[in-house]
Amino acid sequence: MKYLKTLAAVVAILTGPVAFAAGSMDGMDMKAPAASPQAPRPVPAEIKKIDAQAGKVTLKHGPIENLGMPGMTMAFPVKDRASLSQFKEGEAVSVTFDKVDGAPTVVDMQRK
Repeated sequence: MKYLKTLAAVVAILTGPVAFAAGSMDGMDMKAPAASPQAPRPVPAEIKKIDAQAGKVTLKHGPIENLGMPGMTMAFPVKDRASLSQFKEGEAVSVTFDKVDGAPTVVDMQRK
C-alpha cells in the first residue's frame, strides 16, 4: 500500500507540468503553419495599354510567383496611378506585383 501511494505521488508530480502545459494552450491554433508566401519579386513585362483614368495598365508579363500566376497578358490596377504618366505603350518594364485589398496589383514598375 505504501508503494501505491508513492507511485501515485510520483505520477502526479510527473504529469502535473504536462497537464498544466496542455491547459495553458487553450485557444491556441495547433494547425501546421501554412506555407509562407513568397516575397514579391520583379517580373519582366511589356506595356500593352495604359488607362491612366482607370488607374490600370495592361501588361504582357512573365510568371508572377508570389501570386501563383503564369505568364499572360492582363490588365492590372496600379497602386500609384500618377506613375503611369512616366510610361508609354510598348515599353519593356520590370514590375513588382502584390495583392492590395485582395486583388493582384502593380506595386512598382521600372523601365528596363
